[in-house]
Amino acid sequence: MARRTTVRLPEDLLNQARRKAAAEGRTLTSLIEDGLRAILNEGPRPAKRKRIAPRISKATGGLMPGVDLTNPWTLQEAEDFEYVRRLQRSE
Repeated sequence: MARRTTVRLPEDLLNQARRKAAAEGRTLTSLIEDGLRAILNEGPRPAKRKRIAPRISKATGGLMPGVDLTNPWTLQEAEDFEYVRRLQRSE
């Protein structure tokens, strides 16, 4: 036996559902019923995959000798030296 119930839907969703039901030549009730049956007959959703954390470096050593973190120019100079070394290796 069918029962009546009240369902609150966003207006745009209800309008889309009404248009779809009319286009298919069926009632809004049958459209909603089929949608609910489809969802309820689905098997359980697969569990979310376990998140894989990125590997953490175990490197030690600290700063290069002569690098002073309080002076941005020494950091720039260290980067410049590294850039020059890479250029020399590629030649």
